[in-house]
Amino acid sequence: MTFPILVYGTPSLKKPSEPVGENFPELAQLVDDMFETMYASDGVGLAAPQIGRNIRLVVLDASAAAEGDQKLKDCKRVLINPEIYETSDDEVLMNEGCLSVPGIHEDVYRPEWVRVRYLDEQMTPHDELLEGFAARIAQHEIDHLEGTLFVERLSALRKTLLQGKLSSMSKGKYKADYKTRQNR
Repeated sequence: MTFPILVYGTPSLKKPSEPVGENFPELAQLVDDMFETMYASDGVGLAAPQIGRNIRLVVLDASAAAEGDQKLKDCKRVLINPEIYETSDDEVLMNEGCLSVPGIHEDVYRPEWVRVRYLDEQMTPHDELLEGFAARIAQHEIDHLEGTLFVERLSALRKTLLQGKLSSMSKGKYKADYKTRQNR
């Protein structure tokens, strides 16, 4: 099933998410549906809050960018209750977009690499070093679990310049090539 993506201005996107318990009902189906939704929206990552589920669950698939970086070839992950516990001191500037903020792309500084602890869909624990594009996706999606959107990481000047577009978006004035919805 493909879910509609919640859009900027939806209050639940600003709420911190709850941990996923060991016996979460129908987890496998939710994971499959999130991947289906992400692919249908041409995304590389999706956090559960973006589909209206305020739980600590992220799916990501960076393999589409593998042509430029072979390390991304098999970079498809399910991150349950992820925790970034170490980051590089070096930050990299890269252009980001977000399915919940359609039509807006901005340059954002983020650490070049991160160490992440998480459970996979079988509830197996992992401790992984993610670098480059995979690290960026993970950081972006884990931000969603904390109720943070990428536009909040912009400079004060960029936020001010985008305020009109964001205000319009929160009133339902935007275009997206995938299913969306707003909850007020």
